[in-house]
Parts: sequence; C-alpha cells; structure tokens
Amino acid sequence: MTLIKSISGIRGTIGGTVGEGLTPVDSVKFAAAYGTWLKKRNSSNKIKVVIGRDARLSGEMISQLVCQTLVGLGIDVIDLGLSTTPTVEVAVPMENAAGGIILTASHNPKQWNALKLLNEKGEFISAEDGASVLELAETESFDFAEVDHLGTVRKDESYMQKHIDLILNLPLVDSAAIRSANFHVVVDAVNSSGGLFVPALLKSLGVSKITELYCDPTGHFPHNPEPLPEHLTDLSEKIISVKADIGITVDPDVDRLAIVCEDGSMFGEEYTLVAVSDYVLTHTPGPTVSNLSSTRALRDITESRGLKYSASAVGEVNVVTKMKETGAVIGGEGNGGVIYPALHYGRDSLVGIALFLSFLAHKKLPVSKLRNTFPTYVISKNKIELTPEIDVDLILEKVANKYASEEIDTTDGVKIYIGKEWVHLRKSNTEPIIRIYAESFSEEASNNLANKIIKEIRSLI
Repeated sequence: MTLIKSISGIRGTIGGTVGEGLTPVDSVKFAAAYGTWLKKRNSSNKIKVVIGRDARLSGEMISQLVCQTLVGLGIDVIDLGLSTTPTVEVAVPMENAAGGIILTASHNPKQWNALKLLNEKGEFISAEDGASVLELAETESFDFAEVDHLGTVRKDESYMQKHIDLILNLPLVDSAAIRSANFHVVVDAVNSSGGLFVPALLKSLGVSKITELYCDPTGHFPHNPEPLPEHLTDLSEKIISVKADIGITVDPDVDRLAIVCEDGSMFGEEYTLVAVSDYVLTHTPGPTVSNLSSTRALRDITESRGLKYSASAVGEVNVVTKMKETGAVIGGEGNGGVIYPALHYGRDSLVGIALFLSFLAHKKLPVSKLRNTFPTYVISKNKIELTPEIDVDLILEKVANKYASEEIDTTDGVKIYIGKEWVHLRKSNTEPIIRIYAESFSEEASNNLANKIIKEIRSLI
C-alpha cells in the first residue's frame, strides 16, 4: 500500500493500515488539517468549502468521510457530487467559498484516490500553504465544533451546466462555426465523470453526432486512464470504424485532454496546448507559458509572432504563477493541460475542447492535416536510478558546467537548449532518480540525444 503526503495534497491506494494507505483514518486526518488551516485563515467568518469527485470506486466513501469531517469542524460544505477538477475550481469563487477539495487521483489506476486542495481563488494551494496543512496533520492540532456550531452539507448538481455556460460565453468559443462544421466526435472518458461532462459540452456546442466510448461513470476504467497513445487503441479503432472526424479523450478528473485524428493517428498530447494556443494567439496576441518539460513547439509559434514565451518549473502551481507574472493569455503543460485565464487559472479539458473545435471549424481541415501545420518535435522520456549516497545536485551542476556555452535554464533542475533541441534533467524529490527528457526532430534523434546525456552522467558518477 502507498500513501504520499505532499504540499499539494494527499494521495494513496485504498486500504491497508493507517499511515500506509489512503485509509478512512488518513482521509479524516488530512481533511481535518485542511479545514483547520482554512479556519485559521478565516477566523472571523463562517466558511464554506466546495467538494467534488471523479467516478472512482472509492469516491463516495472518501467524499462522505471528508464532508462530515468538515461539518465536524463547523464548516459548511457544497457537495457537487460527480464532477471534474476544473468544475470545482470554477465553483469555489462562484460560491465565495474559502476553498475546495477535489477527490481524484487524476490519471492513476482505480485503486488510487487523493485529496487535492484549493484556495479561495479555486487554484491549487501554494507550497508554503501545503506545508502548513501537512504540519497540522502531523501534530493533529484540530479543534472540532460544538454541537450547536456544526456545519451543513448542501448538494448542488448545477455546476456542470454553469461551467458549460461560462465556456459558451467566451468570445473565442464559436458555437455557430462548430455547429456548421457538423463534426462527428468519438469520446473516450474512461468511465469517469468526463462521460457526463464532455458529451453535455459537445451537445451545447452544437455537435449532434457523438459516439460515446466508455462514458458510463462507473469507476471501472476499461484501460489505463492516462491518455497516452498506447492506451488509446480502442478509441483509434472506433474513430475509423464509424468514420468520425475526431476523437477526444480525457483523464478521470477531466483536466488533461488528448486528441486523436480522423485516421486514428495521435494528434499528440503535447500538441493539445500548441493547437489551442495557435488559435488563441491569432485572435488575442500575448505571452504564453508552458513548463520546462513541454515541447518547444509552443515557443516556436509564440516567437514566430514576435511574442514572448516563458518556461516555468514543472507543476501546475508553477505554471500558473509564471502566467500571472508574465500576463500570459494562454498556457499549460505538455500533458494535455490547457490553462485559459479568460475562464480560470486551472487545467481545463472542457475549455480546451471548445477552443480546439472552434479552431478546427475555422481551419476547415482534417485533424491530421491541422497537426501537420505545426513544428514537429518528439520527446524521449528516460530516467537514471542512482544509489542514495550519490549527490544528484552535484551531478546536475557538472552537466550544466559542461554545456555552459549553450542556453541553460536552472529554474527546475537543468535544461540545456542545443539549437532547437533540448534536454531537461530533474531530480526526484522522493527517490534517487534523475529524470531525463530530450526533444528533437524525430524519435531517433531525441533518443540519441537522451542517451548521449545519460552516458555523460554515468561517466560523472
């Protein structure tokens, strides 16, 4: 059994002994720590917290434990039930809530679940705030409410439509063009909450031909829920068999979006953000941001317009911080995470779908032809396992010194730009591992670049 406590929340496998898995006791303890932290920040006010969950088998159990723990602290709960991460993020400020909790382990398999924590803006809490919550959990410094001051639970299932309405009202979402394009869309929602939200969005956008694949929110994932090419063979086959125009897939909590072309080929999860950004920049020029491990293609399409691209440390919180610093009009992560601040600062597959289909409707191209309009890069993802006594920081410093004549970014590990190729080296925070991502113009070239760096690292050990 596994239990991982981090500044962004707590995640683990269901069952096992306390402290070694995500047991009911651990769920209550961490919810109490978060609720206590919120109360300390809002000492003079009665506070509300928004809760939502994906369709995992353990979701209802964890939800009830978390909700009633907050009630015991005197906090009122708005329970969205089956929801998505971006929907909870949208709901927090709309409810004037003090925070929110999303119960999801994102792309992890069904035995996992997690509590992901939001602040009053509906954004993930900072590292500093996360550390405070962890400290409260460790010391169990909880003060529960007396009987006359318990909180309440209000169920509210209206936020799917409220979220969709916000998307439909965005100036760059062109429902008329989407309706006229008469797209046939296949949706793979891995039997989670996207099976409710994505078809509802598509219908609201005017898409009348929708083929649903794994859209029953039972929590029984039919394949590995991470939207990677090797997990999308059923979607590819269905697109071809029904002669659809496009395939759309999301992860269980609907913050990662991947597109599959009309011929069953992969558009590429890295290129979801690139395509959406191309559309946004055409109509609203401005800065862009992605993390250091994302494709260079976003930088290319941004700088080709004379605009500024910035790279952030890996992690959604870091991307959002850099977007706010630079005034970015679009940003996100290469894992299919689109962050569109005109709606909110969070990865949102639903707004990504609406913007992508608007772009596709205007371009009047097959999806595979649209993909070919972007620079072609391929990322090779590797890691080196090291013994605990090895000084990983020193190794990264030596690599950076070796390539000092190249463009170097040390925001998060070491990233080396060699022409239009790059290598990003990051150490794991939990184990003696160096992650090595390399990008070049082909799979062979990116693998060769990665292997060259790996060989150099091994020579330094």
